[in-house]
Amino acid sequence: MDGRMGESLVLVHTTDDPEETRDCSLVLSAADIPHTITSPSQSSWGIAVAAESADQALSELTAYAEENRDWPPRTLEQDRFRPSFHLLSPFIIGCLVLLYLETGQWRHDSPWFTAGAGDSTAILADGQYFRLVTALTLHADTLHLLSNCVLGVFLLHYLFQFLGNGIGLAALLTAASLANLINVVAHGRDHHFVGFSTAIFAVIGMLSSLNFRRHSAIGRTRWLMPLMAGLAMLAMVGSEGERTDLGAHFFGLVIGLIAGYLFGTKPVLALRPSFWLQTILTGASLAVFLIAWKMALS
Repeated sequence: MDGRMGESLVLVHTTDDPEETRDCSLVLSAADIPHTITSPSQSSWGIAVAAESADQALSELTAYAEENRDWPPRTLEQDRFRPSFHLLSPFIIGCLVLLYLETGQWRHDSPWFTAGAGDSTAILADGQYFRLVTALTLHADTLHLLSNCVLGVFLLHYLFQFLGNGIGLAALLTAASLANLINVVAHGRDHHFVGFSTAIFAVIGMLSSLNFRRHSAIGRTRWLMPLMAGLAMLAMVGSEGERTDLGAHFFGLVIGLIAGYLFGTKPVLALRPSFWLQTILTGASLAVFLIAWKMALS
């Protein structure tokens, strides 16, 4: 009982949690409001103040409750989904390496690059849209290949772990192809490009969105977090180098951010455990690469 308490007391707070009672008492003490802790029953606690201090005490306790409404933050529910096959990422990277061993570095007289490299004129004028896909599998030189492989093997693994092999690969193929198309339209004719880096930045965007979409307690600027994370990665590894296609990286990142939000919705995530859906989408996505190359070489 505070020594300054008068005889007329008003109960301003009751709870069955002694820790909450202690916190509220500290709030009132900090505001220099005399009060006393009571115990109306064995399972409840109360805080009483003088009648003339009741309004101020309620105001202080209400403000405290508002400031701490979402604290401590809720623990994220653990995602128990895991794909049945865990080696798709190294399989895709291995295919890129094997294809490079066959095609070699970018040469203008190479039949592989003549047929499959990204060529905005051929795409826009002749409708050779298969190049949006085949260009993803070609690389200009060994350093270009290695940089994409080192990043890709880890990023693809995390994407497939979260979305599943089929949904993840379909999302990757769609986002990277669309980013290449937008980059072609933005550059106009006579723009040439190759490399899996557009897909890499699409994955960075998707992982950023998927990750931050799951966090509900990072404030009003939550929607900015994926963009800031992705742009930081773009600045660090995607904007330097003689052969760097900044447009492809940028559009890959932006389309990936959008795709991540779309594929992170509850209806899509609810489809992840479907073995047959994941298998069909994996086969269909791999078939798109094969069909694109068949069209290129025919």
